[in-house]
Amino acid sequence: MQYRKDARSGNELSALGFGCMRFPRGRTMQTDTAATERLIVEAVERGVNYFDTAYIYPGSEEIFGDILARTGLRDRVFIATKLPLQKCHRTEDFDALFATQLERLRTDHVDYYLMHNLSGSSIWESLCGLGIERWLAEKKASGAIRNVGFSFHGTQGEFLKLLDMYDWDFCQIQYNYMNENYQAGKAGLKRASEKGLPVIIMEPNLGGKLASGLPKRAEEAFRAADSKRTPASWSFRWLWNQPEVTVVLSGMDSLAQLEDNCDTAEDATVGALSERELAVYEPVRAAFRETYKVPCTGCNYCMPCPQGVNIPGCFAAYNMSFAVGLVSGLQQYITSIGATDPRKNYSARRCVKCGKCEKQCPQHIEISKHLEAVGRRMEPWWLRAGLKVALKLMR
Repeated sequence: MQYRKDARSGNELSALGFGCMRFPRGRTMQTDTAATERLIVEAVERGVNYFDTAYIYPGSEEIFGDILARTGLRDRVFIATKLPLQKCHRTEDFDALFATQLERLRTDHVDYYLMHNLSGSSIWESLCGLGIERWLAEKKASGAIRNVGFSFHGTQGEFLKLLDMYDWDFCQIQYNYMNENYQAGKAGLKRASEKGLPVIIMEPNLGGKLASGLPKRAEEAFRAADSKRTPASWSFRWLWNQPEVTVVLSGMDSLAQLEDNCDTAEDATVGALSERELAVYEPVRAAFRETYKVPCTGCNYCMPCPQGVNIPGCFAAYNMSFAVGLVSGLQQYITSIGATDPRKNYSARRCVKCGKCEKQCPQHIEISKHLEAVGRRMEPWWLRAGLKVALKLMR
């Protein structure tokens, strides 16, 4: 296992992190605790020391905490978990939620604590109004929280703004070779690194689609370059080739996945990819994008939209709904348009066809026309109704 240093704390973090959102399941679709324990123990033995869970991952904190207590592995790992922002309505909620997490994890401290899905500056401002900064300072002073960060699903502009709104210790972003300019993107990755922050990567395989859902032509391109490497290995190598990347999370649910990822982590170092290998990603991207309906590259030249529409985000989710599936597309769309923030909405339906974006687009996309299609597919009546109810409850 290779390790990358967290310069803020001095911790040596395994380049491969274990994402704990989906543990192995048995025939009844319940978590197979025995299989999960074998996987976690083996991961630690292979050198993995960063484990990422969250309050809202069903059963994850409890199962992980029990395994650490039973196996005596707590002192060999760094626990990362997340504060569920949607449950924070009063100052007292911070303590109540955190106490529950410590109890579930059977520990007296959390090594890396994230604001879960902090997608915009206005959400952070609301948390500050509840006293989150003072609360975090107290927890850090007591040692109950060692490092404070945030996970992000929003626009690049909001990410860059959030970086300067607090003295963060680390951050977590979605990033992979198909999402180089999506959400925080490469610009966000580099800016966070310039500020000295370790950057944790989620969705390295785009929900598994870059590991097992590639078009046939893309798989053939990888195979022709190296018949022994799996598509997942190519994904991780692209990320670990970049010095700004600290930890790459993988939601592994089998020993085969763990072994493949650990094997890759042993030699996939910064700058290890040759020019010939880097060139292989281009035909793969091209094959993947052939399933896309809108030829948007996420360059952001169309931004900012006068109406606040997250144009690249809308198109990325729309394309994903065809390339991967409607459910995955809708999930991405909801986060891309800021639908969970009552004060902001970057919906495709806000387009007034002013034409400003189309003048800036280097791909000459008929943006207004495509946004209409996005609105029809990605905002069905039942979704709009559900979001309306959810926002009322949040208010």
